[in-house]
Amino acid sequence: MTVPADVLDYLTDEEAAELDALLTPPIRPWLERVSPGFRWDWPHLVIVEDALDAVTVGDITKLMVFEPPRHGKTELTTIRYPVFRLVQDPSLSVIVAAYNHALASKFSRKSRALARQVGLALNDERQAAEDWETTAGGGIRAVGVGTGVTGTGGGLIIIDDPVKSREEAESPTYRDRCWEWWQDDLRTRREPGAATILQVTRWHEDDLAGRILNSEEGKDWTVISLPALAEENDPLGRAAGAALCPERYDVAALAEIQRGMTDYSWSALYQQRPRRRSGNMFPRDMVLTVDAAPAGITWVRFWDKAGTDKGGDWTAGVKLGIARDGVVYVADVRHEQRAASARRLMMRATAEQDGGDCAIGIEQEGGSAGKDAAADDARLLAGFRVTSEHPTGDKVTRAEPFAAQWQAGNVRLVKGAWNPVYLDEMEGFPHAAHDDQVDASSGAYKLALGGDTGLLDYYRDEAAIRAAAAAHQKVA
Repeated sequence: MTVPADVLDYLTDEEAAELDALLTPPIRPWLERVSPGFRWDWPHLVIVEDALDAVTVGDITKLMVFEPPRHGKTELTTIRYPVFRLVQDPSLSVIVAAYNHALASKFSRKSRALARQVGLALNDERQAAEDWETTAGGGIRAVGVGTGVTGTGGGLIIIDDPVKSREEAESPTYRDRCWEWWQDDLRTRREPGAATILQVTRWHEDDLAGRILNSEEGKDWTVISLPALAEENDPLGRAAGAALCPERYDVAALAEIQRGMTDYSWSALYQQRPRRRSGNMFPRDMVLTVDAAPAGITWVRFWDKAGTDKGGDWTAGVKLGIARDGVVYVADVRHEQRAASARRLMMRATAEQDGGDCAIGIEQEGGSAGKDAAADDARLLAGFRVTSEHPTGDKVTRAEPFAAQWQAGNVRLVKGAWNPVYLDEMEGFPHAAHDDQVDASSGAYKLALGGDTGLLDYYRDEAAIRAAAAAHQKVA
């Protein structure tokens, strides 16, 4: 609410600003009135609501909020706060940004529905989900990373999670693109006195939040960082280890989530402390060796191929299975430098030794040559259940699911001469000279879970196992 002009004549600038702040209502009573089905009094939301009130009156102009996934930051800040501001000032221009245009438009659509609910007068000629306007000329424009916003100014700019995946977070190219978009498109759209809010789940130390904080402008930002589990000097005053919102995710639920993630990902996504990779995604002391795997495991072997007989990369074939209790067993690793013809003979001989009930996965290179090679492999391994898969994403991202099991102590190695070399390469990833065994392990774990073809579900059927074995015997 703006101080009336006739009152300003009797006040100093400082007095006018103080009065304006007193006349501006806090957001929480409004939230409780327009969205009574939500809880707005949880401490992790209250601290953000207080910061938003400071943004509203101009005490904060640059705000960062770091929270774990699914804790309500979007519903509060991205969807409702712009409407609250438009109720106070229908001429305010708002830019809402997300990692792509579709998601930003979804947020804007929800805001538009709320604007109609609270009775904001909207311009009949401009009500598209991605770009709607009030009759006073304000409104919301939704944009995705990389989308230009030329011709649009923003009195309020909200950026909600500009990164959507681990693959994007690990990509220097994407991080550069996001930074250039912020520098050249969004940052230049700020109107005089504009406020900018960046709310994210942290992915990487060099994500957009990290780059801004490490820039000259970083000192100008107010940061609220809310880890899933409280740490020292917690902004909410929680005891160490307390959950951020136990009504939604208590300590036990968070522990279950953490068990399925690497320390690297947990530290970033849930604790908001992204860090450099240590090169120790597969710590040697977290894996056990056993004399034999238990009976009843469905096995797969995945091949990461190379065609060089001297020097260069190695061909690696990892045999892996998951027991009924969820423990992952690595039973055998073939790891050799061979020419293409010798490699093919090794793959066929290994398939014969593994037997017909062991599913086979092979990494397929891109392009027509990769498809031709996959067809050759299928002919070579006739009589066995074979699938070829073209990998997507970087090697580190593909290794994350298996690394999570490894770090949780859920991986066992069957004793064999291959153990030391395998452990050396796994422990050195991603900085070691070779990563063929890591790639093969990641592919095998994905295949054991079902991969893209559902092999695990197929082989869990005992009748199917017997049929596959019988078919193999006929071919042999």
